[in-house]
Amino acid sequence: MELRKLAGLQPEKVFYYFEKLCQIPHGSGNTKGISDYICSFAQENGIRYVQDGLNNVLLFGDATPGYENSEPVILQGHMDMVCDKDEDAPIDMEKDGLDVTHDGLHVFARGTTLGGDNGIAVAMAMALLADKSIPHPALEIILTVDEETGMDGAVGIDLSQLKGRRMINLDSEDEGVFTVSCAGGARAEIKLPVSRRAVYGPCIKLTVEGLKGGHSGVEIHKNRANANKVMGELLERVQALMPLCLTKLEGGAKDNAIPHTATATMVAMGIDLQRINSITEALQAEIREKYDEPDAIIRGDDVDALGGNALSTEDTAKVIGLLQSVPNGVESFSEDIEGLVQTSLNLGIIHLDECMHLTFSVRSSVEVEKRALLNQLRDRAEFFGAEFSERGHYPAWEYRKESPLREQMIAVYEEMYGSAPEVVAIHAGLECGLLAEKLPGLDCVSIGPNMQDIHTSREKLEIASTARLWQYLLRLLENM
Repeated sequence: MELRKLAGLQPEKVFYYFEKLCQIPHGSGNTKGISDYICSFAQENGIRYVQDGLNNVLLFGDATPGYENSEPVILQGHMDMVCDKDEDAPIDMEKDGLDVTHDGLHVFARGTTLGGDNGIAVAMAMALLADKSIPHPALEIILTVDEETGMDGAVGIDLSQLKGRRMINLDSEDEGVFTVSCAGGARAEIKLPVSRRAVYGPCIKLTVEGLKGGHSGVEIHKNRANANKVMGELLERVQALMPLCLTKLEGGAKDNAIPHTATATMVAMGIDLQRINSITEALQAEIREKYDEPDAIIRGDDVDALGGNALSTEDTAKVIGLLQSVPNGVESFSEDIEGLVQTSLNLGIIHLDECMHLTFSVRSSVEVEKRALLNQLRDRAEFFGAEFSERGHYPAWEYRKESPLREQMIAVYEEMYGSAPEVVAIHAGLECGLLAEKLPGLDCVSIGPNMQDIHTSREKLEIASTARLWQYLLRLLENM
């Protein structure tokens, strides 16, 4: 008998399909399984579908009686998720399903990200199509892959079969907030070649942990420390006391998630752990005071080894210098919308092997500022003799002054709840700009239920908010 941990939650079918999705590994770049499941669902329910070579899926739901002459409505979301987990979580997110559960208020996954961003959109689309009693115009569902790592699915998808020009994007995380514009962005990487040799001497491990992390778009302005940059500061302070030869250095898992953990292992000449821990304690106090990071932990530990395959002191100094010199965080705020981040970047991943790798997510609602920031990273790379590359460019989604869809959605919301929704522009990236380029004249609004701490193992999806959004979506479709 199937064990359903979300059984009894409302809306029943939405959480039924969401739990099914959680049982299938579906991190970015690992979407074949979830894509095939969605296609199997379509076959079982007599729904026309198209699956492309990237694993994107289009689903087509016929209009219900009385809506045959209405313009089709597009619903859109992405099926991939950010995979992040606690160090002690036993799950292999490439192979295992999530340990999903709830506490009566929120759905979450033990020890890992939940993937409510954006599995809840997929689940709602499936629940709509499976229930033939729900009144609605013809539905055209766009489910993309690899949104979290560069929107590659949206870049490559063919939308020539779609007739609709009204699109509801379901990739937002705040109920009652209608998103109508977002930043564009790109991914960037710096690769610094290094050489290794056998180095003998006492070894030490430095650890930065306990930081909040978070989404590099919606939470980049929340005064959270970046573990990779904190590690750079720590290494520089230790290097000032003694020669260092790095053996390992890594931090972060995704370029679009603010890293909460970083570690470094090194051979340290003339090591004095007490002196090193005086540095870690001082820096820990500074980070807790400067940032909203009350649980930050920075420490040094002895390693039971005498040397290793390490970088030279010269290459170690170059790695530390590069890590310290690259920018990170908010670069500018909008002059037109108070509190809206205009341009930012996030040093999401660092990794040391035969090269030092630094991977960034760059965002801006102003193209010239995005380009200037990428050029700044390129200049930093050239100064240190490193390679620079960029990919995954996606355009900003520009505000549409005349939007019949937005006005209708506001009217239905006010009728249901007696108050107006908040209409906003955001700094996070959505696929709406890319899809609008493929569907000229597209009128689009993004909505979603309340979610907390997406892209972290603390991610939660509010149950009551999901139910309210579902009822709102049904009322909206009924009025379209």
